[in-house]
Amino acid sequence: MTRKTHLSARIVKAGRASGWALVSAEPIGFLGGVDPDTGIVIEGGHPLEGESVTDRILVFPTGKGSTVGSYTLYRLARNGLAPAAIVNAEADPVVAVGAVIAEIPMVDRVDLSCIHTGDWVEVHDDEVVVSPAA
Repeated sequence: MTRKTHLSARIVKAGRASGWALVSAEPIGFLGGVDPDTGIVIEGGHPLEGESVTDRILVFPTGKGSTVGSYTLYRLARNGLAPAAIVNAEADPVVAVGAVIAEIPMVDRVDLSCIHTGDWVEVHDDEVVVSPAA
């Protein structure tokens, strides 16, 4: 039987979502870092370079980069390529605004060491439930 981990979180953009985790130990910048027409991480040298954020629970410490990154998140959503939810250690204003305008559930103040790429993650407003990958 798989043990689930329940983590409390602060709501940045309320909502419910579930999906496979895509985890980065490094910050993500959406402008120039994620292609809004494909959903692929394109930032050279980033640990997630070449990975798709689409329908994933995107887990990373915080955002970085230009305020236009908010619009990039909105474009991802408009193109049907957005993450299912965003989980951060500390919300960055650019990512937070992007999540709000794109209607992507987002939480922060989460212990990211409990989540690994491939885990099944459910975001239920202020709770994150992690089922470890088999």
